[in-house]
Amino acid sequence: MAPSFDNENSLFNFAVRDGNGVKGIVDSGLSTVPPAYIQPPAEQIDKKNASICDMPPIDLSKLGGPDHDEVVNQIVGAAETLGFFQVINHGVPVELLDSLKQTAHNFFGLPAERKAVYRKEVSPSPLVNYGTSFLPEKERALEWKDYISMTYTNDIEALQQWPVECRDDALQYLKTSHEMVRKLIAALLGNLGVELDDSNINTFIEKKTVNMNFYPTCPNPELTVGVGRHSDIGTLTVLLQDGIGGLYVKVPEEVDTEKRGEWVEIPPISGALVINIGDTLQILSNGRYKSAEHRVRTTSTKSRVSIPLFAGPEPTQKIAPLPQAVKKDGAARYREFVMLDYIKSFFENPHDGKKTLEFVKFNSA
Repeated sequence: MAPSFDNENSLFNFAVRDGNGVKGIVDSGLSTVPPAYIQPPAEQIDKKNASICDMPPIDLSKLGGPDHDEVVNQIVGAAETLGFFQVINHGVPVELLDSLKQTAHNFFGLPAERKAVYRKEVSPSPLVNYGTSFLPEKERALEWKDYISMTYTNDIEALQQWPVECRDDALQYLKTSHEMVRKLIAALLGNLGVELDDSNINTFIEKKTVNMNFYPTCPNPELTVGVGRHSDIGTLTVLLQDGIGGLYVKVPEEVDTEKRGEWVEIPPISGALVINIGDTLQILSNGRYKSAEHRVRTTSTKSRVSIPLFAGPEPTQKIAPLPQAVKKDGAARYREFVMLDYIKSFFENPHDGKKTLEFVKFNSA
């Protein structure tokens, strides 16, 4: 028999404070979406009228070969338009990707008390945070998602502090994707005229975090969102989707295409990884590259997982448009800032599209 959540406080306490999450609500036997999770109509995702992104995946094995320039142009073209693209032959073993998805399901299948020890208020390490939704204390409607977030400092701390149930696969994911991330940054910054070496590439991808997201089956997916509209704040995000799908990206209004302003679904491609441009890279490029506004739909058929790897600057790093990009454009569109201030602005407010960018944008941008 399903427990009765007679008011929003009891639901909030059960899902958020007690660590049961959305999975606990679903497992309790509820057959309809609680009011706290019903999104305003403007935020609900209309799957039937959304188109599928038909951009073919980019073959990274061709970088460094006779087709190098063509592949760089594909990467740059995607970054300048949608801000999202998929890659194959990326160097991360497909067997690891399969294992990661199963590991995520296994972790979220643990009893609530095993996961709740990592809630931000009680976690034994500031590097690990388990939670539900994004900012439940401030959101008008909660997101239909549970997550575990693991920030990387070094191998020793990761092995000691990350949950034993998922640390090995998560750490391997981070390490085996590093060279791919470096190659992508080299292609994108090189296109701006930046002279590249290991130190200036690493400056922009020094801080890494692996999340595992869990989207339980939802009785009324049309009323909810797994993740609300937002762009990522770092430099690049590497995302592993499962085969279920549900990731939607908004085509920027300023892009010259008949689909501008529309939401398109990024279909799962077996063995591929999704790459999306973050706000930091949009700022570094002085707006040439577009950080992708995206959101996630829920499903009624099967629980879904996704595993993003966020790569960005250290919080102490100063960020501003690169001189090479400003020289081409004639003026900087964004002011200089310390990354920590940008991080705080993002995490202190509910998801609201690309609003965090307004924090550093000059009025004329």
